[in-house]
Amino acid sequence: MQSEFSKGLVWFRRDLRTQDNSALALAAASCEAVYCVFVFDKAILNHLPRQDRRVEFIHGAVSELHTRLGAMAPGSGGLIVLHADSVDAIPELAARLDVQAVFAARDYEPAALERDTAVQQQLLSEGRQLKLVKDQVIFEEREVLTQMGKPYGVFTPYHRAWLARIGANTVAQHQLPENIAAVLAPVPHELHSSVPSLSSLGFEETNLQTLGMHGGESAGQTLLNDFVVRMDRYGEARDYPSLKGPSYLGVHLRFGTVSIRDLVNLALERVRAGSQGASVWLAELAWRDFYFQILANFPRVARHAFKPEYDHIQWESGEHAEALYAAWCEGRTGYPIVDAAMAQLNQTGYMHNRLRMVAGSFLVKHLGLDWRWGERYFATHLNDFDLSANNGGWQWVASSGCDAQPYFRIFNPVTQSERFDAQGKFIRRYLPQLAGLSDKAIHAPWAAKPMELLAAGVELGVNYPAPVVDHAQARERTLARYGFLKKSGDQAGTAAEQ
Repeated sequence: MQSEFSKGLVWFRRDLRTQDNSALALAAASCEAVYCVFVFDKAILNHLPRQDRRVEFIHGAVSELHTRLGAMAPGSGGLIVLHADSVDAIPELAARLDVQAVFAARDYEPAALERDTAVQQQLLSEGRQLKLVKDQVIFEEREVLTQMGKPYGVFTPYHRAWLARIGANTVAQHQLPENIAAVLAPVPHELHSSVPSLSSLGFEETNLQTLGMHGGESAGQTLLNDFVVRMDRYGEARDYPSLKGPSYLGVHLRFGTVSIRDLVNLALERVRAGSQGASVWLAELAWRDFYFQILANFPRVARHAFKPEYDHIQWESGEHAEALYAAWCEGRTGYPIVDAAMAQLNQTGYMHNRLRMVAGSFLVKHLGLDWRWGERYFATHLNDFDLSANNGGWQWVASSGCDAQPYFRIFNPVTQSERFDAQGKFIRRYLPQLAGLSDKAIHAPWAAKPMELLAAGVELGVNYPAPVVDHAQARERTLARYGFLKKSGDQAGTAAEQ
């Protein structure tokens, strides 16, 4: 059968794998010859710190992708790797290779949409096409709608509709043709290159390797294999930060070194066999789609509250607010579970999901700081930062988002600590200066007896800070801060603590 295009170019972005890759599969089915490219985009990289675990992760993933493509078609040269501005580099490369179409997985973030529009316009002006395909989600944009034909703003009915769309089937995947070796075109000699070093990109090595994190689909598969044997216990284990409960696949989903369709199909298989843990995990994957469609259909959430009235909240400001923010960022709030969570983030680029809620709620409802401050900090430090999920999570704790917790529900960090780190194992790992305290005192050192503090070598205000705020007083200030919402029709209720 005649191919639609004689030559095409696959532009890898956040789909750094060969298996079940939508853009690569479509290009291989549509073109007689296919080239592949990855761009270390200066427009993104120039704004990052010189030590960034994500860049090192991507670097490893691109290196493996280069090797895999080369092995699929020996002598082809593998992946073309550029260090440039994508808006200029992709049209220039397309012209140089004389391709008729560029294939890429669709991205949904505002900056990515602007980039793709600019690339598309330049390609069209030269008689070429940009073919964008769905890859990083199961259902995108307006694929799952209410009976009124509108996007969902509440997760539970969305989840039911999401599952109904899948039905009794598995999610279709994208197979490469058997003749893929013949389809992958030899890279012109002048474009042959190895993956540039981190230093040549302007970056330094981090502690990524020490943490045992590796970029690439083989590392993603290893993590998935490890999680499979734990999946049935996910529902019980996921809330306890000292346990090996989560899948730890977030960063691999973020950069596409695992396929979301693989994960959903695996979860569906286990759910249909009766696994409750798999059912809970499948719901988490649906939450991911939910937040993607929120960003796509309500793009204002990238800068504003999903509930517009919440943009009128008066947050703390000035030098005192900046000092409180610094204490939160640096893990110096005096609340061990919050400080340990921030230490985990700062040291590893990862934070346990339960603790993201606890630490986030503390910033907003104990310190009275704008949720966008925390959103920005997480965006800089999380290995698995994804705008849609990060924004959704922060608006959830701020009660300003879709399907968020009511504003009068305020996490008590001590209660959360006692419930989910009862023996203080997680706290002791990240706050070793508190290791000598009893399992009871470690959650609230300020309430411990002086002799116990002395015996444990803990000096409040010296080697561990006193609390920067009082929980009861902070709670009252939060209720007052949000109180005007009662008049605007927001749901009222008891000032419950969790």
